[in-house]
Amino acid sequence: MTYNASSNDKQLLSTWFQQLQSKIIESLLKLEHQYAQNQDAQFVLREWNRSASDAQALPTSRESHEHGGGGKSATLKGSLFEKAGVNFSEVFGKFSPEFARQIPGAQHDPSFWASGVSVVIHPRSPHVPAIHMNTRMIVTNQTWFGGGADLTPIFPVEQDTLDFHQALADCCNRHNPDYYPKYKAWADSYFFLPHRNEPRGIGGIFYDNLNSGNFGADVNFTHDVGQTFIDIYEILVKRNMSKTWTEEERAYQLMRRGRYVEFNLLYDRGTLFGLKTGGHTESILMSLPPEVSWP
Repeated sequence: MTYNASSNDKQLLSTWFQQLQSKIIESLLKLEHQYAQNQDAQFVLREWNRSASDAQALPTSRESHEHGGGGKSATLKGSLFEKAGVNFSEVFGKFSPEFARQIPGAQHDPSFWASGVSVVIHPRSPHVPAIHMNTRMIVTNQTWFGGGADLTPIFPVEQDTLDFHQALADCCNRHNPDYYPKYKAWADSYFFLPHRNEPRGIGGIFYDNLNSGNFGADVNFTHDVGQTFIDIYEILVKRNMSKTWTEEERAYQLMRRGRYVEFNLLYDRGTLFGLKTGGHTESILMSLPPEVSWP
């Protein structure tokens, strides 16, 4: 049996997503300051409101009173993290008729509410892996959770790969032994560039439309995914951030970043969802690296 979220459920999750954003920012700043040995680098915070002028999701302006929300974007440009974005959003409104047909529960009533956190980190060092994590809750006349985390090293290290996947497996196994094999396979399929016939990185987990029938259990899993991301990424960054690199390694890093851009602009569901629902464009595209090249 599925459940549908109440107004109180929405408020609880929105509050928790904001707390998760703050915890991730704190973790990344601690690493940045440790690497740079000073406290100069800081996240730039920007709050945004989803106004009627952004209403790409609305079929007519008459419904602007049903359209709103906003969020807070946080971006760091430092010595360790060339660009790190940690975004929170909570938005509501109505899907366009075309987009509603693609969303569970929106075919007959296009109203929706969505909240979540999205993180993309592009380190300066080619030896510190880029990473992505997001977790979200979406409510139409159905409720579901989605998200995951995946790692994109420029120069994969076997121990890093093993530890990253073990952390995600442990997280999943604390909640349901079926989750990790299912969500790992989903990530392998999802984080793939068909036009190049290659994966984006070394994978992770990806899940969507999660409604187990136990709201509390799904919330707990969502919490665990967020905390697991913080814990394992701190380990991987500390393990690799002191390594030196060459100009040739940097050039290869910039070329590989092009694959990241291609995936996010061509295939990423979160990018599509944000643009189709009148989200904040700069926050949606914060996943793009600051420097990139193509051969």
